[in-house]
Amino acid sequence: MPTLLPFLVRPGELGSYRSALAAALDGTGPPISPYAEPSPPPETAEVPDGVALVVSTSGSTGTPKRAMLGRDALVASADATHERLGGPGQWLLPMPPQHIAGTQVLIRSLRAGVDPVTLGAFGVDEFIDATARLVGERRYTSLVPTQLRRLLDAGPAAREAVASYDGLLLGGAASPPALLADAADAGIRVLTTYGMSETSGGCVYDGAPLTGTTVQLADDGRITLCGNTIASGYLGAAELTAEVFGTLADGTRTFRTDDIGTWQQGRLHVLGRIDDLINTGGLKVAPRVVEEAATHLPDVLEAVAVGLPDAEWGQAVGLAIRARKPLDLADIRAALRETLPSYALPRRLLLIDELPLRGPGKPDRAALLERVEWQTLPAPR
Repeated sequence: MPTLLPFLVRPGELGSYRSALAAALDGTGPPISPYAEPSPPPETAEVPDGVALVVSTSGSTGTPKRAMLGRDALVASADATHERLGGPGQWLLPMPPQHIAGTQVLIRSLRAGVDPVTLGAFGVDEFIDATARLVGERRYTSLVPTQLRRLLDAGPAAREAVASYDGLLLGGAASPPALLADAADAGIRVLTTYGMSETSGGCVYDGAPLTGTTVQLADDGRITLCGNTIASGYLGAAELTAEVFGTLADGTRTFRTDDIGTWQQGRLHVLGRIDDLINTGGLKVAPRVVEEAATHLPDVLEAVAVGLPDAEWGQAVGLAIRARKPLDLADIRAALRETLPSYALPRRLLLIDELPLRGPGKPDRAALLERVEWQTLPAPR
């Protein structure tokens, strides 16, 4: 069994990481586990044959887990992405490379045989300048919703830069419908992605599984992803591996996620994590339903719904928003009555200048729960 090599990834110095990735993928080098400061080096260990990469999950349910990804899974993911986009191209990497989304940009670049352009840190001016350095016939990038929102709000130069790409993968967090509408108006080809470290990155684009991937929904809506991009398990966690990973009768690998979803017009619509469901008075509310309704309102740019402790109902729906101007909770409730049932209407409001994020652009719901500036409006159910 090969020994895992912890690998320190330094922004602006990605040449050595790309070389280590290439060697891990073709078997001439050891499997690697990337990390970035100030995180401590991951523990080394022996891993099964065929594993090329061990990546930490975002830790949305507590302690991050370490997914073991094989060469075949990583390559299958990269090739299926290029197939969906219309062919290989040159990539711009504007996100942390140690996360699976960033690492996959480097792997796709290796598969395409084209050097990527990278950013040391994301910024509007830096993105515009980096875009100008791309020379590939086809050009791609991968962003999180907050990054795209900032680019769209930054003016014509930024919009022109992001519209110049042949494809933009948008993932890491839910994509507000209003953001997607603004991107479409700007002539930007956006593909929303769904996936995670355990699936070698995104494996469902715009609600449609990539080649090699299938989706199963349980009676409660829990999503199981199946296919050739699934990890072989968690390093050092055999019991947890047995709980969520499996195989179909034909040998296809499976991963049971903590997300719930529905089929809408033949496409997967992800409602959010089971752990994030808000239980108010015995009725369950999917945060994403509230968030999508809120971002359709004028002046709302971003929205995150959370369950706040409530003495009467157990939990109350709280809505944190970033908006163009100050908004009132009563007005928001009134505007949402046409699209949400009464029990899903927000009873608390938090106006923020910037959403707290964790990992590769996911909203930090725990940080929002700790805020004390929530406005409360007692309202009858």
